[in-house]
Amino acid sequence: MYELRGVTKRYKRGKETIDALAGVDLTIGDGDRLVIQGPTGGGKSTLLQMLGGLDRPTEGSVELDGTDMAKLSEAKLTKVRSENIGFVFQSFNLIPTLTAQENVETALVPLRVKAKERRERAAAALESVGLAERLGHLPAELSGGQQQRVAIARALVKQPKVLLADEPTGNLDESMRDEIMDVLEAMWKEHGLTFIMVTHDSSIAKKAPRVATIRKGKITVKENAGA
Repeated sequence: MYELRGVTKRYKRGKETIDALAGVDLTIGDGDRLVIQGPTGGGKSTLLQMLGGLDRPTEGSVELDGTDMAKLSEAKLTKVRSENIGFVFQSFNLIPTLTAQENVETALVPLRVKAKERRERAAAALESVGLAERLGHLPAELSGGQQQRVAIARALVKQPKVLLADEPTGNLDESMRDEIMDVLEAMWKEHGLTFIMVTHDSSIAKKAPRVATIRKGKITVKENAGA
């Protein structure tokens, strides 16, 4: 699935050069579930952006199914993201003027899915996350947990190979956090996804089979025997 070799990302901050990632080597297999942790500014979100094709490394390769995304044109990279990668973010990123169903349908527009099929697939995706009765609701009419369920449905409606989640429970209270994690774990198992998640929450990390810790751009990976 993923092979990262020597991935380095440098930024300029005034006269200083910052290595957000410093020679990261990482293998993530099909169907893996990996949690990424580390201090603020340690490189977690930068790594997730590399995996999602949202940014390119300064040095190194980021291969997804044998294709180095770092070398793709913007058009081809956009196609890879549209077809293969679903994203879930902390802030939900829903369009406030669209209903839950319309928000989910937006993920299918770049794939040129016809309107009738878009509606059907969006409705099915929302039903799968427990929102069959909320198709016509606007985001403002939904709770935070319901909005994140819409975001999960939007990420999964295109049937991606990979689900990337950046602090998906960061804006939720503890009970809602557990509810959303139950949904994400169920989707991971049901769809055979490769699921990669950034989180500060150690209770979530303890339940993951593998945990990658990033500090000052360097990565270490450990197996959770009890997960």
